[in-house]
Amino acid sequence: MSTRRKFLYQSASGLLAAAVAAPFQSPASQSVESPRIVRVPTSYYQQFDADPRLDVPAEGYGGWKKTVLELDLRRTGVVIMHAWDTGTWEEFPGWHRCVEYLPRAEAICRTVFPKLLGGVRSAGVSLFHVVGGGQYYQKLPGYQRAQRLAGPPPQPREMIPADPTLQRLQQFRSENVFVGKHNQADVARGFARLDFAPEARPVGDEGVAENGDQLFALCKEAGVNHLIYAGFAINWCLLLSPGGMHEMSGRGLLCSAFRDATTAVENKESARRQWAKELGLWRVALAFGFVFDVDDFLAALASAQRP
Repeated sequence: MSTRRKFLYQSASGLLAAAVAAPFQSPASQSVESPRIVRVPTSYYQQFDADPRLDVPAEGYGGWKKTVLELDLRRTGVVIMHAWDTGTWEEFPGWHRCVEYLPRAEAICRTVFPKLLGGVRSAGVSLFHVVGGGQYYQKLPGYQRAQRLAGPPPQPREMIPADPTLQRLQQFRSENVFVGKHNQADVARGFARLDFAPEARPVGDEGVAENGDQLFALCKEAGVNHLIYAGFAINWCLLLSPGGMHEMSGRGLLCSAFRDATTAVENKESARRQWAKELGLWRVALAFGFVFDVDDFLAALASAQRP
């Protein structure tokens, strides 16, 4: 099979497998508890049909659409991922120079997270926190519970040893691609005092996970099979970091996102219109799950609590 044909086959097979995968089952999901069904306006992306009559056949796709779908709140969990207190430009100018989305993330934490987390907690929906980059979470009871549930950490993966040429290439990238030689000390200082954003701090024994094994263990304990992510950033950590969508979808969970509770890593060409965020949300809708608006989700939660 040619390389191109193999790529197309693997891509189609991967999407098909995600679509028809057996539902995640856990002891909790097999209990006799009645479902808590709510109807939520849901955005999805229709990736068909390309039209060969058009100059750009993909312009025949249906594109973004919205419908109302049912969610079972007993099987749904909200994930707050990498919602960090990153300080101010004055405190860590080098960090902010190379991570331009930090002010957008701070604004989302300040304006969106209080109502989102407050509504989720009031409704009794499972709330998980995915962390990383430091020790700021290790004394929390929710993290210690996740450790116990997940058991010993997996063995480190075998790594290719770095020779001097590879080391020089990596050093060049660090100095000239990201983060920049003059920013390195500031970024290190920022990560050395990393903490939760005040609005994203776990309450009580809410589950806290630093990797996919721990998040999976928390989902099993709660009977959750659908995760809706908020945090930073939609085209980076939320997809590929430990506990992100790629890892969790591979373990049978549907992974969705809140459109207005995330932002993206943008580049010079995309930042003004946040094109990378739009592509990140499209990738979520195509490969992993759905996209929800926070207010729509909270209205559904409120309706479920009314007698």
